[in-house]
Amino acid sequence: HLQVQTLLRERLCHQQLPQRPEGVDSQHKHLMELLKRTAVHGESNSVLIIGPRGTGKTQLLRCVLAELLAEEDVDKTLLQVHLNGLLQTDDRIALKEITRQLSLENVVGDQVFGSFAENLAFLLEALKKGDRSSSRPVLFILDEFDLFAHHKNQTLLYNLLDVSQSAQTPVAVVGLTCRLDVLELLEKRVKSRFSHRQIHLLPSLSFSQYLQAVQAQLHLPDTTFPDTTFCYDWNASLKVDKSVEAVLLRHFNSTKDFRSLHRLLMAILCRVSVNNPTIKPADLLDASRLLSADAMTNVLHGLSILELCLVIAMKHLNDIYDGEPFNLQMVYNEFKRFLQRKSNSLYNFELPVVMKAFEHLQQLEVVRPVDAAAAVAARAQREYQLVRLMLDHSQIMEALQKYPQCPTDVKQWAASAFG
Repeated sequence: HLQVQTLLRERLCHQQLPQRPEGVDSQHKHLMELLKRTAVHGESNSVLIIGPRGTGKTQLLRCVLAELLAEEDVDKTLLQVHLNGLLQTDDRIALKEITRQLSLENVVGDQVFGSFAENLAFLLEALKKGDRSSSRPVLFILDEFDLFAHHKNQTLLYNLLDVSQSAQTPVAVVGLTCRLDVLELLEKRVKSRFSHRQIHLLPSLSFSQYLQAVQAQLHLPDTTFPDTTFCYDWNASLKVDKSVEAVLLRHFNSTKDFRSLHRLLMAILCRVSVNNPTIKPADLLDASRLLSADAMTNVLHGLSILELCLVIAMKHLNDIYDGEPFNLQMVYNEFKRFLQRKSNSLYNFELPVVMKAFEHLQQLEVVRPVDAAAAVAARAQREYQLVRLMLDHSQIMEALQKYPQCPTDVKQWAASAFG
């Protein structure tokens, strides 16, 4: 099983995606032509690849680049700069990263530039060959393109697109984004320098293809795996029955992203051991339940009985007042009504203790103040601050079912209509 773990973990952790996304031949051809014009013919271009997360934008770009770099001389001349809007949060960081990726730190040295445009122009000038007549083509890939629109004055976008319009240096700017309205975010001067070429990707994966991808990701190679008997048994265990198909269909309908699929398969793989050498449908059901578990429901499992009772009291207040905000005093009164029906002194807590438990629920963000500023100003009257419960009925009931040794009367109280 260690060999299986090693082989499949490496496959899943390195996010080994299919060689080429399905059903995007026209988009592949369009992008290849654009990048070839820059890399081979020295033309400048700009293009946006737009589509929801998990539709294969990065995969398409990687696929095109791999084919392009396989061509003679392109690999030696084409320079690539990869920027990400989540990492390069302002122009200064972006410029530093461009300099690093183009290996021009020594050329720039201690020089001081007046503007971003001058700095970028100097970098591109430094890339020119010895005779200074021809420049090496540069491909700028901007992942999370929409986040660059939030930079001050959109200076980075303006200068990159401005260079891509001029004939000085062959530059291709490729933006990847999941925002369909990305052009609305651009300033007028930036928009005027963009070529308005767009490549749209939409989810095209069918459920049968998704099932094949699951089996391909877990399939062991028949020829190279050392233990052929184990390999045969393992691959035979990957057959999809009705229960497995139902779980995978639920995942497929929520997201078709391969990264999400890899997380699910990794959770299944962690269950493989000497005692459990093959994958069973129960492993998939448990892994799916683990990944789709509600975070707030899990928080409720760690609460004390008092805190749980306060949550139930809040649930009843939500039902009575139709979701209107409430305060601690109202919660305490509702809790006391429950106590009056019980002779058991187990739950008999004074207000200061209840207040401490209520504060803990606020720290866990089970409840939140309606007006945070007013809450800070009125700390002396904490029991009268208006708050809202951040859970719904189903989350509370699910947590009660799983709560260890939850008293029956508490469950009955939670299930009753109005406390």
